[in-house]
Amino acid sequence: MREFDHIVVGGGSSGSVVAARLSENPSNKVLLIESGQKDTDKFIHIPATFFKVIEKGRDVHFYMSEPDPGIKGKPNVVPQGNVLGGGSSINAMIYIRGQRQDYETWAQMGCRSWSYDKVLPVFRDIEGNQRLSGEFHGADGQLKVSDRRYGHPLSWAFIRAAQEVGIKYNEDFNGAEQEGVGFYQTTTNNGRRWSAAQAFLRDAEGRANLEIMTGVKVEKILFEGRSAVGVQLSSGERVKARGEIVLTAGAIATPKILQLSGIGAAEHLRSHGIDVVADLPGVGENYQDHLEATVQAEVNIMSLFGQDKGLAAASHMLQYMLTKTGLLTSTVVESGGFVDTAGLGQPDIQFHVLPSFIGFGERLAEPGHGISIGPCFLRPQSRGTVKLRSSNPEDPALFHANSFANPVDLETLVRGVELAIKITEAPSLAKIIKRRVLPTPGIEKDPDALRDYIRGISKTVFHPSGTAKMGVREDRMAVVDEELKVFGVDRLRVADASIMPTLVSGNTNAPTIMIGERASRFILGRDRAA
Repeated sequence: MREFDHIVVGGGSSGSVVAARLSENPSNKVLLIESGQKDTDKFIHIPATFFKVIEKGRDVHFYMSEPDPGIKGKPNVVPQGNVLGGGSSINAMIYIRGQRQDYETWAQMGCRSWSYDKVLPVFRDIEGNQRLSGEFHGADGQLKVSDRRYGHPLSWAFIRAAQEVGIKYNEDFNGAEQEGVGFYQTTTNNGRRWSAAQAFLRDAEGRANLEIMTGVKVEKILFEGRSAVGVQLSSGERVKARGEIVLTAGAIATPKILQLSGIGAAEHLRSHGIDVVADLPGVGENYQDHLEATVQAEVNIMSLFGQDKGLAAASHMLQYMLTKTGLLTSTVVESGGFVDTAGLGQPDIQFHVLPSFIGFGERLAEPGHGISIGPCFLRPQSRGTVKLRSSNPEDPALFHANSFANPVDLETLVRGVELAIKITEAPSLAKIIKRRVLPTPGIEKDPDALRDYIRGISKTVFHPSGTAKMGVREDRMAVVDEELKVFGVDRLRVADASIMPTLVSGNTNAPTIMIGERASRFILGRDRAA
């Protein structure tokens, strides 16, 4: 049996950081295991082509929930990166940390070491911002963060229209205030995607003490008594760990691996014939995600993807290859913002704006040129579950998303859609809009019809979290402590979006990278929980 000092399970946004940091010490022999392949697809690295990566599907795992009553009985389909870099290799590259209040909420729930003042220095340390530095930003970190290289006229029109309905302009969503509209900063560098794999693994993967294993799944953690001692792979191989094992497989895969390993609700495990190592009923509970609806309108100018046909497409590619400028440097979701629609003093809606028509699920994108404005609620109140379907690792998890189980989520999204419609009617957009396509014009005058539309059109924005939440030992539903150690066992940590007690108010890539950085510091003794 091969043996390593540390095993990291999952080569995504967090796992890339953990493996890189642990292997900085040449005396640590580290194994990183990724179920997907290496991030070699050229479309991963060209910002505007990430949709092609998702469409091709090779580097994406599509998790499918059970039929979800909240979205009219459809399954909730959650794409997750299945490639080195994970979500950071297939996402829209938006760099958002969330709100100060998100982390203060974690602290109030008992995770005092994760208050905003505790996590902000970590964000600064890992950030290499092109433009910003100082109290809220770092300029020298490995995660490159850049301003746009391309801004479509429709993105500019949205920003102006939002201001015309009273939403202020914001140059920095990660600074003193999140509220406002503007262009997103992105995890890009010199016109290329800057994934966690690019930022952290590229320098590390040549180290003699780091082995990166791709194309193989971890079926379960192996235990001797209550100590994690290794992993069992889908290939049949067993690999031993002298030190710690870190689970960074994501909010759907991580709880499944934990439960297959005997960590979870005892009754549930026994029902599948699995010996109980630690009775932790919170494993697979507390599932949260951001859902968005869409408002789309046909416009009388050329949209983003209306410019990539035939010779035009070849010229755009040539420009990109020679200069790293032009349309292909667009991150597609170029602009957006955050709005307080409830008047409670903090934004509860985020806008993702695309200068193009987009499809949803089985619904194909509209023909022609358009703009898509996607409001999503920021702090879901609904909770889902991720449980075992059987003891067979090949069987998909039994996943209940429970969308809109709490009616507060639906009402928040109603306000977001109403505001998006209002923005389309503001002068800067109204003068270029030919007709509103979605939702049907006039539907906003019928509250029940609008709610029905939202239930039918809503989809995930790929931010699953919370299924192995961090908390205090007195909380029966907590799975890990403030240093991300799994309760009731030794030498096992979880370090991905699973540990979020509540979902952050925004895109989850940057917070997940921060979680990986803190996990490595805990393991290496460079940080301690309060």
